[in-house]
This record gives sequence, C-alpha cells and structure tokens, in this order.
Amino acid sequence: MTTTVFPTSPAALAATLARLRSRWLWVVPALLLVLALIATTLVRARATVQYVTAPVAQQDLVQNVTASGTVNPQNDVTVGTQVSGTIAHLYVDYNSTVKAGQVLATLDPSTFQAQLDQAKAALAQAQAQAAAAAATASGGSASVSVAHDSSAAQAAAIGAATANVAKTQAALTLAQTTLTRDDALLAQGYLAQSAVDADRAAVAQDASDVAAAQAAVAQARAAAAAASASIGQAGSSAAAQAADAQAAQAAVTAAQAIVAQDQLNLSHTVITSPVNGTVVARDVSVGQTVAASLQTPTLFSIAQDLHKMEVDINVGEPDIGNVKPGDPVTFSVLAYPNQTFTGTVAQVRINPQTVNNVVTYDVVVLVDNAAGKLLPGMTANATIDVAGVKGALVVPTTALQWRPGMPTQAHGTSPWGATTATAGAAAPAAGSRGSIYVLRGGLPVRVPVTVALTTTTQAAVTPLQTGALAPGDAAIVGSSGRAAATSGHAPAGRPPLGGLHGIH
Repeated sequence: MTTTVFPTSPAALAATLARLRSRWLWVVPALLLVLALIATTLVRARATVQYVTAPVAQQDLVQNVTASGTVNPQNDVTVGTQVSGTIAHLYVDYNSTVKAGQVLATLDPSTFQAQLDQAKAALAQAQAQAAAAAATASGGSASVSVAHDSSAAQAAAIGAATANVAKTQAALTLAQTTLTRDDALLAQGYLAQSAVDADRAAVAQDASDVAAAQAAVAQARAAAAAASASIGQAGSSAAAQAADAQAAQAAVTAAQAIVAQDQLNLSHTVITSPVNGTVVARDVSVGQTVAASLQTPTLFSIAQDLHKMEVDINVGEPDIGNVKPGDPVTFSVLAYPNQTFTGTVAQVRINPQTVNNVVTYDVVVLVDNAAGKLLPGMTANATIDVAGVKGALVVPTTALQWRPGMPTQAHGTSPWGATTATAGAAAPAAGSRGSIYVLRGGLPVRVPVTVALTTTTQAAVTPLQTGALAPGDAAIVGSSGRAAATSGHAPAGRPPLGGLHGIH
C-alpha cells in the first residue's frame, strides 16, 4: 500500500504541482489516442455487418402447384370393326366432320355374302325336312285315331254278339220247354208224333244258334284285343314321329340363328360413326387387311366436341394432397407461348402412375376451347391455384428463416432481387408461428408472426401484436460480414452490446 505525503511549504507545493503537470502532459494525449482507436474499431465493426432487406408488401398471395400435361378432347370415341376383312372403301379422312350413323368405311363383303347365302340354303333345307317330319307325325296321329275307332267298333261287335247269345239261349230254352210239353201230350194221345219231331228239330236248331252266337262273341273279343294292340303300336309310332318333327323344327331354329349371325356380320362390313364429331385419327388405308380375331382393331378416332377440351395433368405425390376439384388452373402451350389459357379442376383420379419410382396422379382440367386454338396432343405447362389469401402482409420466405448471430449462405433470388438465408433453417409451415426481423434505426428488431400461407418464395404473415408490422417495413432476408450478436428488441438509435451496427 502506497501513502502519498503532500508538502506543507509553498516551495515544496509548487514543485509538486510542476511534477504533476508534466505527467498529465503525456497521459492526456495517450488517453485521447486510446479513445480514438476504440471509436475507430466500433465504426469498423459496425461497418462489417450489412443487412439485405426486402419491403413488407400488402397484396394477394396465391399458393400453386405447377405440373405439365397433355391436351385431349373431353370425349374421344374409338371406332373399330367386329369382323375381319379388307378395307374396300374409305369415305372420311383426318379432320372430317361426321354425323352419327354416317358411313366411314366399308370392308370387302364378298366372303360374308357367300356365308349368308350358304346359311339361307341350309335354312331352306331344314325347313323342308321339318315340313316332312311334321306330315309324318300328323299321319301317325291319324293312325292312332283309326286304331281307337277300330277298337271301339270291336267293342260294339262284342256287345252285339253277346246279345245274340242271349237271344239264341232264350230260343233254345223255349224250344226245349215246348218239346217237353209236346212229349207229354204225345204220350196221352193228344198230339201227333210229327209235332213232337218238329219240336226236337227246333231244339237242335236253337242249340246250334247258341253255339254260333258264342263263337261270334269269342271272335269279337279277339278282334277287340287286336285293335287295342294296334292302338299302342300306333301311339309309339306317332310319338317317335312327333319327336322327329320337333328335332327338325329345332334344326330350323338353328339355321335361322346362323342366317341372322351372317346377316349381322355382313352389316358389320359397313363402318359407321357412333357420334357426331371430328375425325382426329385414321389408322387404316384402302386395301389394308384388319383382323378382329383377338381384339378389335382401331380404324378411326373421333373427337365428339373439339370446343370442349380437357388437360390431363400429371401431379406429383408431394403436391397432390393440396389439389381438389374446383381449383382454378392457368396453363400455356408451346403453340401460343404468349397466351394464357384457363380451366378448372374437374377430377383428381386416384389411380397412381409410377415411372422411374416417381408417383404421379392424373388431374383432369376442363377447358373451354371456343376459339379452337387448343388441339389434341398439345403439351400444357399448368399452374393450379390451390390456396390463397387477399390483402395480406407478404414477406419473402427467407425473412422467416433469418436469425441474428448465425452464418448465412446464398439462397437464390426473389421478386425483390438476390437474397440470403440462414444456413440449415426452414420456413415455418402455414398455420404455425414464427418471427421475422425488421431493420429499424439500423438495428434488427424481432416481430413474432403467424404464418397464414407460404409459397416457394413468399409467405403471408400476421403479427401477433397489432401494429408491430406494416407495409413498407424493411424485413431482413439476409446479412453479410461479421455475424450479429443480438436477437433482442434493440431500440432505435441504441446499438446493442456487442457492436451490432447495420448498414442498409
């Protein structure tokens, strides 16, 4: 510890003051030099940090999906042939306007005409055979009727013969009674022998009549049995003849079906248009042979209405979740590079297509082609608007990524020019919270925001505090030079500790 003793005499005090004055003469310049060096260092430190900013804009922001596709007719009908043959005539060509039912082409009909003629001849033969079989069956039915009539006659004959037996039996009984009575009268002498002899003769005659009548009954019964047998035989024959007639009629039906098929095949040699439209493709020429044995060959392609087109867009798997029916679409084609066409998403087909491990989905866009400029097969570069906000505060997405005190790297361009972004940072997704930094008084000021919508280069944000962000504010999108050392709310005009001074 050093103790300073102040002099008490005037001379000593004057000497002491002289010594102190001589010391301050070199200390003060030294202090001034140090302060100058510190100021120069601070100025250089401030000059080494430069901020890249972009103005906060108030505008509409649209999120879109870009993809390419092909222009096609909304209804493209393929016309083929159901029979094989050689093209004999062509009546239309590319771009021909056709009506429903109009003849487009014909095949050589000679083979089909010959088949039809042969089928008709076979039908006529089958019909003649069916008529003969029907006549035979009708004769068999008549034989059955005759046999039934004969059987009935024989039954009647049996009845008559039986009645005659009864009659002769009665006559015999009467003759025998008369003989017995006359024998008694003869014995008493009241009657002559000749009368008795006549009675005996009558008895013998009546007995003979009875025997004859009984024989007639037996004969009638035999004839009736024969008639019954003929009925069964005639019935069997008639059944067989009826079956033959049915088989002949079935052959007629089969022959008629063959004739109808050959007539249909012959009609198919005339190719007609199923719809009204325009021929956009012709795949055959006169003299060309088409074979329809395995699959239907394509002859023509007809666009039903070229004033209504569709664009089939291949949208990748990462973007398909945002696309929905009703989304507006703008696209251009190479034929008209300076013209933009519009359409509407009509369908998102769930049938995936995988090419080189890339999954895409077909999005169908309906387009009004009243001017007729769009042609089938054109390549369309389309933009689908999948979401949007109106009158929002819009900043570059890099403004959501930049943070003080972190290294920066090049990050491409934006509508405001070249920008930089924080290495390794990612822009918040729509609906999440984040923050941006605006340059105020040369210093970055943090503004917490909610992200409403993001695109590839821009984001619509809403400040959490009303008035914290306004159109025209300078949003920091990057920095260069020495890294900043603050992330807080530095007030305007007061640099934070660490010497973070900005140049804009």
